[in-house]
Amino acid sequence: MQRMTIRAFLATATAVLALASATTGPAAAGELVLYTASNPEIEKDVMAAFQAAHPDITVKAVNMSTGPITEKAIAEKGNPQADVIWMVNDFALAKLKQDGVLAPYTPRGMIIDDAFRDTDGFWYGHNATIMAMAVNTRVLKEKGLPEPTDWVDLIRPDYKGQVTVAAPTKSGTGFTIFTAMDDMFGWNFIDNLHQNVVQYNSSGSAAARQVSAGENAIGLSYDTAILQQVQANPDVKLVIGRMSPNIIEGAGLVAGGPNPQDGQVFMDWLFGKGGMTALAPHVGIGAAPGFGNVPLDQVHLWKTRRPIDQDGFKQAWAKRYEN
Repeated sequence: MQRMTIRAFLATATAVLALASATTGPAAAGELVLYTASNPEIEKDVMAAFQAAHPDITVKAVNMSTGPITEKAIAEKGNPQADVIWMVNDFALAKLKQDGVLAPYTPRGMIIDDAFRDTDGFWYGHNATIMAMAVNTRVLKEKGLPEPTDWVDLIRPDYKGQVTVAAPTKSGTGFTIFTAMDDMFGWNFIDNLHQNVVQYNSSGSAAARQVSAGENAIGLSYDTAILQQVQANPDVKLVIGRMSPNIIEGAGLVAGGPNPQDGQVFMDWLFGKGGMTALAPHVGIGAAPGFGNVPLDQVHLWKTRRPIDQDGFKQAWAKRYEN
C-alpha cells in the first residue's frame, strides 16, 4: 500500500471538513413551543423579557383557552407538539399531570413559595388570582348599609338586591367563587346568597365594573379586576375576607416535547427572578414574596377540602338558579 504524504492527508481532511460543513450547515437555533391561555398583554411582556434573556431561543406561542389547551395536549400525548404548558390554572395542571402529559422537573434557581409547588414536581404556580369583594362605600353609605368584612356577611338580609357576581356556568371566576363557597359552607349558604344577588354575569370582571359605576353596592370578582376599579374610583374598596377562594396559575414541562432543553430553560427562567419580575405588574399574588399587587401575608388562600366534580357542580347550580 502506498503511504499517503502529509500534504495529501491535509488536502483530504480539508475536503472532508468542507463537505461536512456544506452538508450540515450551522447549528440550529433553539426553539420553544408554548401552549398558553395567557391574555395578550401578559404574553407580550413575558415573552419580551424572556427573549431579552435568551435571544438564541425562538418562541412559538399557541394561545387558546384553558379547556382546549388541556384537551389538545392530552390528545397529542403520543406525539407531543408543545414543550411547556403555561398560564393555565391548577385544575388543568392537575388534570394534565393525572393524564401523563407532564414530566417532573425542578427548575434551577426557583424562588417561589412552597405553597405554589406540586408535591410531586410536575407543575409549579407563578401566581394566585384571589376572589374578593368590590365594595362601593358611597353606595353603601347612601343606603345606610355596613361594609362587609367577610364572606359570611354576604348573606345578611339587608344586602338583598345589592350583590352581583358571575355565574359559575359561564365564568371561571364564578366557578371558583361558588365551588369555594360550597366547600366552605355548603349549598344552604349559596341558597341564602342567591336571595341577595341582583344579577349573574357572564364575565368575571363585570361585577367590579358595575360596582365602580354605582350600579351595585357589592360585586364579587377577582383581585386585579377590582384593583383596576380601585385605582380609577376612590369610592371603590377591595375587601379580601378571612378566606380567599383562589386559582393558582402556572406551568409544567411536557413529557417528550420536541425541544426539552429549551423547555427546561423557560421553566428555569419563569420561576426565577426574571419570570417573577415580568409577571409582577399583571398579577394579584406573586408566587415569590414581594412580586405582585396583593401581599401574600395578607391573604389566607383557601385549599379545597373535597374533590370537585366540575360538570356535576355546574349542572346542580344551573338547576337551582339558572331560571
